[in-house]
Amino acid sequence: MSRTWLKWMPAVAVPAVIVAGVLAVPLQAGAAVDLPDKTPQDVLELAAGSTVDTFSGTIEQTSELGLPEIPSTGDAATAEFADALDLLTGSHTVRVYQNGPDQSRVQVQDTMTERNLIQNGADLWLYDSADNTAAHTTLPADTGDRSAPGYTPSEMADTFLAEVAPSTEVTLGENTEVAGRTAYELVLTPNTDDTLVGSVSIAVDSETGLPLRVQVEALEAAEPAISVAFTSLSFDAPPADLFVFTAPAGATVTEESLPTKDAAGHPEGETSGVTVTGSGWDAVVSVPAGADAAAMAELTASPLYSQLTDAVDGGRALSATLMSVLITDDGRVFAGSVPVERLQAAAAQE
Repeated sequence: MSRTWLKWMPAVAVPAVIVAGVLAVPLQAGAAVDLPDKTPQDVLELAAGSTVDTFSGTIEQTSELGLPEIPSTGDAATAEFADALDLLTGSHTVRVYQNGPDQSRVQVQDTMTERNLIQNGADLWLYDSADNTAAHTTLPADTGDRSAPGYTPSEMADTFLAEVAPSTEVTLGENTEVAGRTAYELVLTPNTDDTLVGSVSIAVDSETGLPLRVQVEALEAAEPAISVAFTSLSFDAPPADLFVFTAPAGATVTEESLPTKDAAGHPEGETSGVTVTGSGWDAVVSVPAGADAAAMAELTASPLYSQLTDAVDGGRALSATLMSVLITDDGRVFAGSVPVERLQAAAAQE
């Protein structure tokens, strides 16, 4: 897939990144409300049983990940990297529309510009009004679930709830209200000291079970890392024409192909070598040396590499509020929602 899609990948990849133990998400406080008493298990079952797949609404996303500021160097690589991080930093207003499992539209509204990710059946479009570019790809028909990655609290909550395990204490916070709807608040607290995550809160709609807001707080942090929450929500079916996209006059349009995957989920003809050490909150993702030699050479040759990372024993590390990345001297990469020391320990064991 071309670099055009990198402008969107942070937004659509957030749930996958979180489940790998790399990022997390926090919430805003809401007014307490009176609801029938439920146990944590009751609310887990309420969320698991939600069948809502038709809605529209506005989502507010704010991020404070503690990432180093990217210096302006004027070169294309730096600008591209800044674009890729843009959706993971700062504040964004997002409009979302969903009509069943295979029609969706996500609009990220920036100052004077807008990015759109539109799925209509097998057609997936990405359009960026800033440079009037559009990219199209066709989703495979034989995957069972052909839906494109989403951007709602629901998708993010599903990722966290799938990871509920003995390593997590599940409790209930105060009942709350989100986007005018009453909700129970699930609180997931890691039972490990080897993580940067303090807790995750999920506001679950008291009527439908739809997650309305997701919160992950960093360990001992004064400010939340990321907040993603509905500010308005309607369960009416969105107009059909919202899912029909025609590139504007003068737009640069590219046709992309999704890589064919093997039975293990890796691109055919490639062995990714990506492994995960541990599970849940303290999982560490590792990529072997030479997995993408060209990309690694480009990364380490960039002036940004030394400015955004710090020298540590065995390599260089990037540390953020909820994320650590270690690139070893021999070219291996380790990442997780864990302290750098855990990454170094994982590197030493391989």
